[in-house]
Amino acid sequence: MGTTDNISELDPVYQGAGLKIGIVMSRFNKDICEGLLSACEIELARLGVAKDDVLLVDVPGALEHPLVLQKMAQSDKFDSLIAIGAVVRGDTYHFEVVSNESARGILDVQLETGVPIANAILTVDTEEQGHARMHEKGRDAARVAIEMANLLKRL
Repeated sequence: MGTTDNISELDPVYQGAGLKIGIVMSRFNKDICEGLLSACEIELARLGVAKDDVLLVDVPGALEHPLVLQKMAQSDKFDSLIAIGAVVRGDTYHFEVVSNESARGILDVQLETGVPIANAILTVDTEEQGHARMHEKGRDAARVAIEMANLLKRL
């Protein structure tokens, strides 16, 4: 615990040992999703999460994430969840619907269940942007999942 001007502060904890992590990954834009997943898995392992403590579930696309994440969160088997996906802008309004509704659904699941969810569903204009961001965002998702699981245990 750090202190700032006599105020207690909980510093981030990135110790993954013993944490149970669930990952839900879209099959749509699969090459970007697999890049996100690879970076995420490497970072989870680097931070001490055992391979046997991670469950990966695939879903067709970003709109299917919230329901599966909700079921996983309600199971009480996971300390934290990670949503992995990629929504690439097309020529229609569908991009906005998918991006906004999947994000809202994921946020709702977190608030309803109290299980943290790292949202690593990229929303990009082009596939090239997705490829450029997938490694950093995959690593970030692992760190967020671990930090939030540890934080909630301490509150």
